[in-house]
Formats: sequence, structure tokens, C-alpha cells
Amino acid sequence: MKIHLILAAASLSALPAFAAEENTCGIPASIVYKIQAQLGSVVQLNNGGLFSPNRMWSAIVDRKGVICSVTSIGDAWPGSRAIAIAKASSANDFSNSAFALSTAMLYGPTQPGGSLYGLNNSNPFDPTYLAQGSLAQGSIQTASAGALIGAFAPKVPGGIITFGGGVPLYQGKDVIGALGVSGDTSCTDHVIAYRMRAAANLKLDPVSNGLNSDNIVYYPGIPPQPPVVNPTQFAQPHCSASDITP
Repeated sequence: MKIHLILAAASLSALPAFAAEENTCGIPASIVYKIQAQLGSVVQLNNGGLFSPNRMWSAIVDRKGVICSVTSIGDAWPGSRAIAIAKASSANDFSNSAFALSTAMLYGPTQPGGSLYGLNNSNPFDPTYLAQGSLAQGSIQTASAGALIGAFAPKVPGGIITFGGGVPLYQGKDVIGALGVSGDTSCTDHVIAYRMRAAANLKLDPVSNGLNSDNIVYYPGIPPQPPVVNPTQFAQPHCSASDITP
């Protein structure tokens, strides 16, 4: 299995003056590339889930919510492209310098009776970002190179996902953006995102920067047993008996 790594090369010169300022990715391209380059090796690991190797879409957004990169590997579900972007957006939206929140952690509080119930409806995904072209399958496209700026300035994709697959990216205690992946069970998606961030070896995780762990925590009940959901906990149900914790 191969993943093709392509940096976009569109010119910024023809764009409106505000586009380069507001919709250029705020994460250095070298960091974006290093994270996304881990996808090809991580999907070969035992990550649990439905497929082996896993078939994934992977997306990165910066702190402003601007798309920095989208890529895929294998025959990944087309619907997972939007979900990966929304997972990255969600992990970025709800993590800060005091507390890190992966999308897996958001499951519990967004259930009925939870303190964040209804969060899913607060920021719908913009379907404009489903347009084909600059987010081509099998390539890493970087907004910092200008490929996405012209089509989508000055907007960001939005979207709230409250199950596993999105993790924040830190430098020190500052959130610089987030990574989202989709293409398997949500439990497996979390494992892959968590491992990609670690494999980049850039200390982008919250624990390395003195904050809480954002790793997945499972409610009691492994399928076929039903989960015991407590909306006061930052946890989510098991997806299958093959789930792992990275």
C-alpha cells in the first residue's frame, strides 16, 4: 500500500487581500506534512476495527479552524472525508490551554442529561467543503500552499463530531490546531489519530505539555453487552470486542 504525498502549489497572487491573511494555515507546512506522513505506517498496525490495513481519511485544521491538509489512504469511505474534517474542527474548537478534549471525550457529556447535550447542533458542517478537486484522494494538500484559500475564503468548514477520531495539537500549552481521522469504527479512528500524533515525534500531545490525557476511555460493556453510559464522564462506548487503547 502506498500513500502519495503531494504539496499543493497554487499561487496566492490572484486572491483577495484578506484571503492570505485569514485563510492561510497557521501551522508550518513541515509539521502538517510530518503528521500526515504517519498515516501510511499507522494503518498497518493493529488498531482494531473493521479493516486491516485500515482505510482512512485524515484532516488537519489550525487554531482558527482553517483546513491545513486533507489526505486519504486505501478505499476509504467517501463520507468519511467530511467527518474527518469535522472531527479535527471539533477537537480544535473545544480544547484550550487548560484542558484537552478529544472527540472521544465529548461523547458522554453530549448524551441526554449531559452538560453538553445539544452541542452537535451548534455548528453545522459547511457542505461547500464537499466540493471535489483541491482535496483529492491520495494526496496531501496544504492550505498554506494556497490550494484551498481561493475556493473557501474567508470561511472555515465547521462541524461538530462527538465520537472518537479527533485529537488536539499542542505546542507548549497552546493549541495550534487538531487532527481528525475517519474511515473505520470511531474507536479505531481515535487510535489512529492518537498514534499519528505520537509517531510524528513532535510532542504535540497534551500530556507532553503538562496537561491532561485526551486518550479514549470506554464505558463498561463490551459488545454484545450494552454500554453503561454516564453523561458526567468524558468517555464513549466500546465499538467492538477488538477495541484497543493506544
